[in-house]
Amino acid sequence: MSAETDYYIGVDVGTGSARACLVSSKGSIRASNTQDTSTWRDPHDHRIFEQSTTDIWLKICTAVNKVLEDSKVDPAAVKGIGFDATCSLAVADFQGNPVTVTKGADVGQVGTRNIILWADHRAEEEAELINSTKSIVLNYVGGTMSLEMEIPKILWLKKNMDPALFSRCQFFDLPDYFTYRCTDNNTRSFCSTTCKCSFVPDKGWQEDFFTSIGLEELIDGGEWRQLGAAKGRIQAAGTPVGKGLTRRAAEELGLKEGTAVGSGLIDAYAGWMGTVGARYFENGRLSSFPSLDESRHRLAAVAGTSTCHLVQSREGIFVKGVWGPYKDAAFPNWWMNEGGQSSTGQLIDFIITTHAAYPELKERAKQENKNIHQVLLEILGKLCADNQVDSFTALMKDVHFYPDFHGNRSPIADPRMRGAIVGLELDASINDLARKYYLTLEAISLQTRHIVSSLNAAGHDVTSIYMSGGQAKNATMMQLFADTCGIPVVLPMNGGEAVVLGAAMLGKVASEGITQAEDMWRVMVEMTPSGTLVAPSAPPNVKKILDAKYKIFLEVIDIQKRWRKELEEATR
Repeated sequence: MSAETDYYIGVDVGTGSARACLVSSKGSIRASNTQDTSTWRDPHDHRIFEQSTTDIWLKICTAVNKVLEDSKVDPAAVKGIGFDATCSLAVADFQGNPVTVTKGADVGQVGTRNIILWADHRAEEEAELINSTKSIVLNYVGGTMSLEMEIPKILWLKKNMDPALFSRCQFFDLPDYFTYRCTDNNTRSFCSTTCKCSFVPDKGWQEDFFTSIGLEELIDGGEWRQLGAAKGRIQAAGTPVGKGLTRRAAEELGLKEGTAVGSGLIDAYAGWMGTVGARYFENGRLSSFPSLDESRHRLAAVAGTSTCHLVQSREGIFVKGVWGPYKDAAFPNWWMNEGGQSSTGQLIDFIITTHAAYPELKERAKQENKNIHQVLLEILGKLCADNQVDSFTALMKDVHFYPDFHGNRSPIADPRMRGAIVGLELDASINDLARKYYLTLEAISLQTRHIVSSLNAAGHDVTSIYMSGGQAKNATMMQLFADTCGIPVVLPMNGGEAVVLGAAMLGKVASEGITQAEDMWRVMVEMTPSGTLVAPSAPPNVKKILDAKYKIFLEVIDIQKRWRKELEEATR
């Protein structure tokens, strides 16, 4: 057992930043630091998003050294470190040098831009080929593999890279790259290989699948060296990787050589780990210590640029259009399903910043010394009074918004889905911006209901949503979630720190050699700050409107699919 004077570092590599957090054994945060990372786009191809492990590692080292400096904690008191990252593809050669992934003459050569970011959609043709195979692999990704996963991207690289250069590449889901960078040990995690790299639970790599799509060289006589995960070289979350930090990594991070490094998690799964163990206050009373079985009723919604929805179960549950079930992704012998929305926080920002009234909104917020969301809510309140309605939902009852501007991840699993607004007026005022802002929150809430309903219809029993990420600070949105889905939403005390807290928990699990689900759950409950429960509270008239709009939401999906089919037939 660890002492209160023991500390753990969590590192969270998000879409646009690297964050380090120093956490005590009881979950209190001593110091936190965030460093922005670089993303490269292609001005001629909107699908392209690339990053650099060199850049990100430098930012990680800066952030870790900064939290040690700010906290004045002796590096010897840091007993473990854990990493989470986006599900992006990192490519290196077998000496650890970064390999360029940018299309053109340099692809496959040693170079800086060696990450294909999760949001990169270049591999659409490759994903279509994979989805035509009807392989057992597809059963574990909701029936359809997303072009955001790693195998379509690896196949794209093979098509665009000299074969000799391709053969010297190692392919990592990003969390596994950073445990490799720390330890020189290229084992992989169950989370990354199972969730993003087509490793089938209880069955392993499917040689016939890789052969059928043209990636037979990855088999490597059963060694699978380029994927680094053959013959037992796959580890459960938090299990110690190698011999801990190498001397080089320890010097760069400002820590001690041999400090335990926990096998990593994809960022959303770290958010699940740092969220769903929370006890909560309701009517001033703290809930009891939850059992491990309670975890299967708690859906984690990790909300940032996009949103991931995760729920655990004792047995594998197949849900059409929802990724998984993934065995051992977080807890040994437990299964996970993962739903998601490709654009939520990003969509809110897009609707606000592209509106003609955005400059006026910024100026008004500046003059009133308020954030823009507060100003928009005040405008909505006035509009309700002017229109003699008692809720924002009633104000917007005749306008309908479908939010898949960046394709649908769950539960339709169709990257071709697009956004739609029905009920537009000739209005570009700040009042119209306020209406569209609320409409966006409502649309995201309706889609969350669609995901929860799909999970429960397939056999899950989700009875609450545990939020984390920046959206958890939006009280209006959180009440909308509760009212629309008809179940309570729990907001952890440090929802914005939940993901990096989950990464720190991996450091503790590694340092203590924990291997059992019950003990991992105990660590989660003990280290997660208590939260606040937001109960459904919509009046009957508002609930009726939300139910009607949910029905219309589902109809919009069917209409869009039908229109697409009709136009495809018309243009053959």
